[in-house]
Amino acid sequence: MPIIPIFQSKQSGAGSEAELDRSRLPRHVAIIMDGNGRWAKKRGLPRTAGHAAGAETFRTIATYAKDIGLDYLTVYAFSTENWKRPVEEVSAIMGLLKKYLLEAIGKMEKDRVKMKFLGDLSPLDDELRELCRRTEEISTHYEGCQVNICLNYGGRDEIVRAVRAFAADCAAGKADPAALTAEGFSEYLYTGGIPDPDLVIRPSGELRLSNFLPWQSAYAEFYFTDVLWPDFAPAELDKALIAYQSRSRRFGGV
Repeated sequence: MPIIPIFQSKQSGAGSEAELDRSRLPRHVAIIMDGNGRWAKKRGLPRTAGHAAGAETFRTIATYAKDIGLDYLTVYAFSTENWKRPVEEVSAIMGLLKKYLLEAIGKMEKDRVKMKFLGDLSPLDDELRELCRRTEEISTHYEGCQVNICLNYGGRDEIVRAVRAFAADCAAGKADPAALTAEGFSEYLYTGGIPDPDLVIRPSGELRLSNFLPWQSAYAEFYFTDVLWPDFAPAELDKALIAYQSRSRRFGGV
């Protein structure tokens, strides 16, 4: 199998000369929202300030994704490993999420962005779980872009949960192990019914997936940039989409 170089841009990155063709957008874009802490540190601010700035960037990018016509946008908001961070930082992140959801619920009929949460929400407090539920429920009838928020999400944990669910169905006589296909197994994942991402973007200069959608990203294109998430403006998303449009996706073929 030939090795294809992964596109990586600098802050003044490549791709800015080309024009984005909105008729050839990927159907599903996934983003690892990374770099909030470093953004704050560079400015002599507490990490919580970086998370606040990152939340505003998410709001901007989610709206832009809808405006340009993306079908799905999935973001990595909080991983199963993020609980290891200092308590005050975790509390600040959860507080920002509550604030965002309260504001979103108030404007949903205007913005009409469909939202879904992927991950194990059981460790969240009652108020936050209820806000997630209400947000999903209100937006069920919206058309257009669906924004998936990965919250308390881990890719390996997702696969283990899916295996357990499939095994339980087999034990109950609802599934046949010999008949299992990759497509059938995908339905047991949090993303069941959602197409796999075509493009995975990671800002902040890190070159890894960090347990984000490992099953779903098997044939995704990857785009890495040094731009920190709070500075990831719509123009940066355009660069990633332009890079995506320059590639030939062969899915293992010639």
